[in-house]
Amino acid sequence: MSDTFSFLLGSDPTGQPVGQPLRLTNRHGLIAGATGTGKTVTLQRLVENFSDAGVAVFATDIKGDLCGLGVAGQPTGKVAERIASMPWLAHQPKAYPVTLWDIQGRSGHPLRTTLSEIGPLLLGNLLELTDSQQAALYAAYRVADREGLLLLDLKDLKALLNYLQVNPQALGEDAALFTRASAQALLRRLASLEQQGAEALFGEPALQLEDLLRPTADGRGMVHLLDARGLVHDAPRVYATFLLWLLAELFEQLPERGDAERPLLALFFDEAHLLFNDTPRALQERLEQVVRLIRSRGVGVYFVTQSPGDLPDTVLGQLGLRIQHALRAYTVREQKALRAVAQGFRPNPHIDTLATLTELGIGEALVGTLDEKGTPAPVQRVAIAPPQSRIGPLGENERARLLSDSALAGRYERTLDRESAYELLAERADDAARVKEASSASASPVTDMLGDFLQRTVQSAVRQTASQLGRQLVRGLLGSLRGSGKR
Repeated sequence: MSDTFSFLLGSDPTGQPVGQPLRLTNRHGLIAGATGTGKTVTLQRLVENFSDAGVAVFATDIKGDLCGLGVAGQPTGKVAERIASMPWLAHQPKAYPVTLWDIQGRSGHPLRTTLSEIGPLLLGNLLELTDSQQAALYAAYRVADREGLLLLDLKDLKALLNYLQVNPQALGEDAALFTRASAQALLRRLASLEQQGAEALFGEPALQLEDLLRPTADGRGMVHLLDARGLVHDAPRVYATFLLWLLAELFEQLPERGDAERPLLALFFDEAHLLFNDTPRALQERLEQVVRLIRSRGVGVYFVTQSPGDLPDTVLGQLGLRIQHALRAYTVREQKALRAVAQGFRPNPHIDTLATLTELGIGEALVGTLDEKGTPAPVQRVAIAPPQSRIGPLGENERARLLSDSALAGRYERTLDRESAYELLAERADDAARVKEASSASASPVTDMLGDFLQRTVQSAVRQTASQLGRQLVRGLLGSLRGSGKR
């Protein structure tokens, strides 16, 4: 496993390196284990492997210590001993090219998307809507699509909901789905979302995928880290919704690549159970479909969680690389889960998988890889190779330096507020008020009839033009997780 295209993980008990071909790392993977068993360090090792191979990485930094990737390591103690025990390991302390992101824009570049792009299915999940409220949201999105109303931020959607309450005729065939009660409920949910600080997620400039995929000058893959320290605890649905949108957007925009020597991008989703908790069945089915198909776009998805049982069986069945750190089994339920984890590996006659799961030390794992043919190899006990960057967080000054030196510095910091639904609907309201005022002062019924005729003619032309423009918005509204994913 020492050739150029190997993805090295660590050593087996005989000292031999363990890994799998880099070209198969788009088959997704799992890093699991109890708290304190070494998951984060393993994740760091994998991220370094991808970056060195020229593969871009997007990862969530839950505890704030993954950002140590941006500084060279200084191995001492047990880490230095582990390195010395792996003579095949070309360990060279170094920093990796890191870009810091933060939805709130406090400790990284602001990270945004638009409501038009995120679509009604994901937004409905974020707002935890009932079926009737979800139907009303779909109806509102269809009006926005039909009339060319861009939904960029929360004020756009609120303006649209208020407009439809006053002008229900704009709903057309969807009028029965949009009641005043459902509109008021949606507005309350949006207000609650604002109180959580989630409005920072929606707006422009929105994230451009090209900025994630662009390599560094020396050919390494850029490592993009989302600071999720507060987000995952204070607004877990916002966290999950953004990651689901990112996955869907990559699937939608990236072309088919077939079998390539390396992936284009690796995604690491920590606290992965949040992606599947309480999600509507329709959304979960779309997510499972995207995970199954996105590898042909050159994207590998790696889930990080405490137990494989946190993921649906349909997702677990698609994972090629499995790294399982120690698990604890004190209760009957935990012992049952332990047996299920052991059964998920291809048996190795030299390892008692079930017993080993509770004996693993920190930095050790049971690893199931793929062989050259892409079939699962027998499970192995592996000592994970230490990362070359720092194990631990950055200081505030170090984070500030990374931000100021970033190639994206200044690109996302200043918000844009171009003409969208809020401005267009406000203009319509002003025009309607002026027309009403003028009509009240009109001199004869004939001029009233002429004004009505002209107004209907203009509205018809506007609807036709807006319908043509609306077709250009269909990707974000009806594509991604809701549609087939084809542009």
